Amino acid sequence: MNKYILIASVILLFACGNEKKEPQNINPEINGDTIIVPGHSPLLERIKIVTVKEEPFKKNISTFGIVQAIPNQYAEIASPFPGRIIESFVKLGQHVKKDDPVFAISSPDIFEIEKMYYQVKQEMMLAEKNLKRQQDLYKNGVGVQKDLEEAEVNYEVTKRDYENVTASLKVYKVNPEKLVLGQPLIIRSPISGDIVENKIVLGQYLKENADPVVIVAELNKVWIVGQVKEKDINSIHESEEIEITASSVSDNKIEGKIYYISDLLDEETRSVQVFIECDNPDHILKPGMYVSVNFIDKLNKKIIVPSTAVFQDKDGSYVFIAEAGNTFIRQEVDATGVEDDMMLVNAGLKPGERIVVNGGFFLLEQN
Repeated sequence: MNKYILIASVILLFACGNEKKEPQNINPEINGDTIIVPGHSPLLERIKIVTVKEEPFKKNISTFGIVQAIPNQYAEIASPFPGRIIESFVKLGQHVKKDDPVFAISSPDIFEIEKMYYQVKQEMMLAEKNLKRQQDLYKNGVGVQKDLEEAEVNYEVTKRDYENVTASLKVYKVNPEKLVLGQPLIIRSPISGDIVENKIVLGQYLKENADPVVIVAELNKVWIVGQVKEKDINSIHESEEIEITASSVSDNKIEGKIYYISDLLDEETRSVQVFIECDNPDHILKPGMYVSVNFIDKLNKKIIVPSTAVFQDKDGSYVFIAEAGNTFIRQEVDATGVEDDMMLVNAGLKPGERIVVNGGFFLLEQN
């Protein structure tokens, strides 16, 4: 009996040894943006997965800027009329106050305005005198209503002409009460500041629409106009700290404050102008000077991932999220590069999610 059992066991063992094993499937299953990798696939050994978390982060954006005078603290002074410069009251570097005299110019146009002023003033005085006379006559019963009305109309017309000419003189800072017929026009500074450019030449004849001969600028405060790229616009905030460095101020960093972020995007440079106001008491920053601008964001909790976790195509950036059952889902994200081969994820990921940080290109080949 034992002999037959032994023979049967040998036959069964021989039969089992010759049975062919079915090969195991290691190819991932792909369904749209979802990739399911079999648990025995060697692909899993090449993939590194980490859990997303928020970390303290300050984003720094560096760019260049150009120093500019603040527009309402900068004035180019020219003559409003053609004429000859007969006197100068300033010199280069001099500080002037608003309405201080800059230069005097003699012009036929000025003489005509002065003559017109005296003419309309005389006409108004005569019209006023005639009006009073007609009012007295009418009051005493010897005047005519029609004559009184004509006198009233004539007075109002001449008065309006007088007011218009007086207003014209005041535009040029001329006091009508002190006007002397034939006097030159005194050109005055519209702002307080320093004479930073002076091209006054005594005896020089200025043609109509001549270029400015004097520039006045108040440079105790200046603007720095920086260029911020389109991708960084949302990272710039008016409350953040700004550091400015210039080659002429190597030992000190200048602080600034955002004054205005332009609403217009330059289509050629794909950048936005940011206006930064800086104190400049020593006039170290000169208009036209190039400086470096560093925007320092406030410390915030942000999601930072290795750049190896983020892939890009024509539709944007994406990562692979790892879920249970060796399932990987392609997820679009809004990510921007930061230092040390890391990327800031602005949208598309939440803390606690697990993503592929190494070996993702193997999944990319399968997708």
